[in-house]
Amino acid sequence: MRTYDILIYGAYGYTGKLVSEQAQKAGYKVLLAGRSAAPLQALGAALALPYKQVSLDDAAGLKAVLTEAVLVIHCAGPFSRTAKQMIVACEAAGTHYLDITGELAVIEMLYSRHAAAQKAGIMVMPGVGFDVVPTDCVANRLKAQMPDADTLELAFVTIGGGISHGTLTSAVERLGTGGHERRAGKLVDAPMAKHGKWIDFGLKKRFVISIPWGDLCTAWLSTGIPNITTYTGGSARLFPWLKLLPIINPLLRMQWVRNLLQKQVDKKVTGPNAEQNQNGYALVYGQVSNAAGEILEQRLRVNETYLLTAQTAVLIAGKVLAGNTSTGFRTPAMQYGSELITEVEGCMWL
Repeated sequence: MRTYDILIYGAYGYTGKLVSEQAQKAGYKVLLAGRSAAPLQALGAALALPYKQVSLDDAAGLKAVLTEAVLVIHCAGPFSRTAKQMIVACEAAGTHYLDITGELAVIEMLYSRHAAAQKAGIMVMPGVGFDVVPTDCVANRLKAQMPDADTLELAFVTIGGGISHGTLTSAVERLGTGGHERRAGKLVDAPMAKHGKWIDFGLKKRFVISIPWGDLCTAWLSTGIPNITTYTGGSARLFPWLKLLPIINPLLRMQWVRNLLQKQVDKKVTGPNAEQNQNGYALVYGQVSNAAGEILEQRLRVNETYLLTAQTAVLIAGKVLAGNTSTGFRTPAMQYGSELITEVEGCMWL
């Protein structure tokens, strides 16, 4: 018998706090955790929740903490530095693993542990937030409408929100690494912003550029569609200049450049305020086509991205606690269906 329902690791980060607040409001037995004692203590006092300080480098200590909870919602990024330690500990502890990453390489790594997770009897589900719940639901809804689809495009834009310190830190870490797309079922290298175009999102028309979003793994696994490109909002005016990225990528990969940019992030970026959380929103678009040239589109409006992440992470945690799980790697829509997103108040198909 486990003492807690949910362990939230990285609870004192920007998104971790939102997830912690949401889980507390939902009435779950929550244990907060992270590597730094002072912010944990402050958050624990503010939410009247228990907490334990443990480093991801302390394998024995991490396993011990994880054995106290049914599942973990891992919120400590950049996940390229933290996910491996957490999933290994979850396998050892028999604790279900959820996280909020959208980092493609991390999701691919977690998928590679499918057999190990099955052996441990746990479910591994990355991307239980804005990364990648809405896009996964769009992809699966389109696949159901066009079972013979062989090409998928997914795009999203944010309206009136902001960006957190953790999100930008992850972005700085990936600077200069190029991009990807999926072709014939294989991940292939592609320059960042290789593609750019205007998309009608229903409520607004926006220019988007191609990026290596986590759906290049998750949507492929959940739909089987072999050709996938993912996009986010960008500047049509600056798009031609982005073609120079392959030239400057070696500079962007230099550690002193990344350190300089990270210092600016540390100084100036905290995250959206409460008003932005409540009033911002995001738009998601998907398109599938088949060999016959038929095309289907789907549009979706969702809540502000960080608020939505807290909502969907806790929604999915509740489903796990209710026994709706599988063993091994799963995507949100693969396990819970394309209507999962509409279970969140304020999210709707357009």
